[in-house]
Amino acid sequence: MQDKKLLKVLGGESVFPPPLWMMRQAGRYLPEYRAMREKAGSFLDLCYDPDFAVEVTLQPIRRFGFDAAILFSDILVVPHALGRDLRFVEGEGPRLTPIEVSEIGRLDEAGNFHAHLAPVYETVRRLRAELPEETALIGFCGAPWTVATYMIAGRGTPDQAPSRLFGFREPEALAALLSKLAKVSADYLIRQIDAGADAVQIFDSWAGVLDEASFEAWCVKPVAEIARRVREKHPATPIIGFPRGAGSLYAGYRKSTGVTALGLDWSVPLSQARALQADGAVQGNLDPLRLVAGGRALDEGVDAILETLGGGPLVFNLGHGITPECPIENVERMVRRVRRGSAIA
Repeated sequence: MQDKKLLKVLGGESVFPPPLWMMRQAGRYLPEYRAMREKAGSFLDLCYDPDFAVEVTLQPIRRFGFDAAILFSDILVVPHALGRDLRFVEGEGPRLTPIEVSEIGRLDEAGNFHAHLAPVYETVRRLRAELPEETALIGFCGAPWTVATYMIAGRGTPDQAPSRLFGFREPEALAALLSKLAKVSADYLIRQIDAGADAVQIFDSWAGVLDEASFEAWCVKPVAEIARRVREKHPATPIIGFPRGAGSLYAGYRKSTGVTALGLDWSVPLSQARALQADGAVQGNLDPLRLVAGGRALDEGVDAILETLGGGPLVFNLGHGITPECPIENVERMVRRVRRGSAIA
């Protein structure tokens, strides 16, 4: 396991060129993914059928040879497994029935959470058997705050105002929801590790919309609880925390939550990233639109990250997920440039 470059870096080693993977690396920018998505019939069928999920997880590994594969699934399978309805509208994203305060205490009364997610655990087991030995397997979940925003609003919103208002008006109800999500999300990650995941990532995609006090209560506290529970069962498994948009609040996040490594969005200055790197591995943080643009913009972005962060423990990644319109040749160019660790003629 320790021969995996990703695990060496997450353990605090400096490896150059750094290990490389991309958030959303299995996705619509790949024609083979689009073909599999059409064959599956729906996005949820793609997530819940191990045959489909294994295949789309492996597609970018075959094409680009990334140092890590990340389980193909979605953060909203957790509320779905808790008994909430979930559907995906083409071109618009997820839809759920907004949760009422009175419903929070009744989540998953039937106790079917792990039975519902059994296909995901089977996908992880198959992936571990099929991936090259040197390729790390990353499991993941959504952070409680980010998952809660979709459960409260019923969809994604620009600034998560419905969920923030819910928290200000119903603080006990939001605390109960976040606590429930932290417990089941930890259980979900533990099962993924049991099935063969080498590391896990917690995606807090909406951390950046909160003020300092709300960030502490709604982002830091639930993630710390997840990390505590996971470490009780798997103390050596690395945990990557990704509080997108946290800005200056990144500084205390690792210590306060207990995560191993920090995933950085592209707005984080490299000088700040270098300071954060003094406490352990950082991951990121190329602007996904530099990857779309290609050429000089891509090269300069890659080189700046390597020059500033390449001397310490770094996992090269994007500052958020790859976008569907990204040209495949730009991904190939990025991989070559990172792997060479220097400018390409």
